[in-house]
Amino acid sequence: MTQKRIFILNGHPAAESLTGSVADSYAEAARKAGHQVRMTNLHDLQFDPDYGFGGYVNQKPLEPELEQVLRDIEWSEHVVVATPMWWGGLPAKLKGLFDRALLPGRTFDTRNTTKLGLPAPMLTGRTGRVLLLSDTPGALFRIFYRSALIVQIWKQILEFVGIKPVKVTQFAAASHPKDGVVDKWLKQAAKIGAQAV
Repeated sequence: MTQKRIFILNGHPAAESLTGSVADSYAEAARKAGHQVRMTNLHDLQFDPDYGFGGYVNQKPLEPELEQVLRDIEWSEHVVVATPMWWGGLPAKLKGLFDRALLPGRTFDTRNTTKLGLPAPMLTGRTGRVLLLSDTPGALFRIFYRSALIVQIWKQILEFVGIKPVKVTQFAAASHPKDGVVDKWLKQAAKIGAQAV
C-alpha cells in the first residue's frame, strides 16, 4: 500500500465530541498503517471566523492558526474533514474557517477559469474524505434535504479548490446512537483510515 500524507480536520467546535472520536479513530489507524498524519482540532484554533469587510482585493490577514491549516492542506495528499451537521449546515466556526482560509490566489484562481467558467482550482492532486455525523437518517437526508450539506462540502468547498475525488461517510443518528453503534462507527472510521481513503 502506498503511504500517504494525510491532513485531518476535526471540525467539531467542542473539546470532546463523537465527531472528534471518529476523527481520532481514523487518525490512529492511518498512523498504524504507516501514513504520515497531521491533525487539527477546530476547538484548539483561535481566529476570527468573520470575513468581515475583507474582499478579493483587500484580504483580511490570516491568523497563524489559519495559515498553518493552509500549509497542512498544501503538504497533504489526502484531506479528511470530520464534521457534525447542525441545522442542516456546518458549525459556524468550521464554516468561518473555510470562509477565511480558502482564499483566492491561494486555493482558487479567479483570473483563470475552468471549461465551466468557474475559478481554476489551485489545490489539485489531493483526494478527500468527509466524515459526517448527523441525526437525520441517510434516506431522509437524500430525499427531503437532497443531501444539501454533502453537496456543499463536497462540491462547493473541497472540489471547488481542487480536492477530488471526495468520498463521504455518513454516521446517523448521532445524538442518541443505539447500543454498539458507536463502536461500529469507530471501527468503520479506522478501516478507511488504515486504507487512507
